Amino acid sequence: MSTTVFVAVLGAAILHAGWNALVKGGADKLVAMGAVVIGHAPLALLALFFVPLPAAECLPFLLGGITLHVGYQIFLMRAYQTGDLTQVYPIARGSAPLIVALFSMLVLGVHLERMEVLAIAIIGIGILSLAIVRRSDGQRNPNAAALALTTGLFIASYSLVDGLGARLSGSAVAYFSWMALINAVLMALYLVARRPGTLRRIARQGRLPLLVGGPASYVAYSVVTWAFTQAPIALVTALRETSIVFALLIGVVVMKERLDLAKLFSTAATLSGAMLLRFSR
Repeated sequence: MSTTVFVAVLGAAILHAGWNALVKGGADKLVAMGAVVIGHAPLALLALFFVPLPAAECLPFLLGGITLHVGYQIFLMRAYQTGDLTQVYPIARGSAPLIVALFSMLVLGVHLERMEVLAIAIIGIGILSLAIVRRSDGQRNPNAAALALTTGLFIASYSLVDGLGARLSGSAVAYFSWMALINAVLMALYLVARRPGTLRRIARQGRLPLLVGGPASYVAYSVVTWAFTQAPIALVTALRETSIVFALLIGVVVMKERLDLAKLFSTAATLSGAMLLRFSR
């Protein structure tokens, strides 16, 4: 993985942790998540004026990716309604690189060096250790862990689908911009059907996730989608999940969530795995 891709994906990880914190910190998770997804639309629409149409070969992947992103957003929102940021986020993100790495090697035939496999395993195991973390009230929260793990399955699935689709599209930005625009429309329709009046509440109460979280999320995943075309999907996915470190800092410092040894161990393991990944090839 080149230095440019490495630094770009780390930047995307910071942005990703930030918008997740906005969703978790929102009083109404439906409003916050809806605001972030709809907030993709302005930048996505602007980008389409400067990029070519994606190649027709990527259309099945585009449609599949849209479906998987919607599922991810719904389960992530439900998980945040149940658990802490410092538990939900790491489990959801930590399971994904392990699933992607196994699928890439066993099904797609991608060759990874032993050191790269070790780095991915360290990142994933370190993050998944947070499955044993207790809630802010000191009680265990298996329901949040289960929802977070389901979210991780969606993350792994859309990472693989988007990585392959972006490579076929001819333009990673065009691929994700069309996805983001369609996804924003679907989210708006979902909100109208699920809870009428939510769109008006976003305009009044969801301005921060709409105006800050939405653009941050769009830029973060645009960078990741581009990185999928520059390096093995499994490596990009693993490095992106170092966002756990930034999410942990936000959760503890800003949201005053409890800090314990499991969280410290996870952070140390994740950072070690990221550095090993950087210098593995």
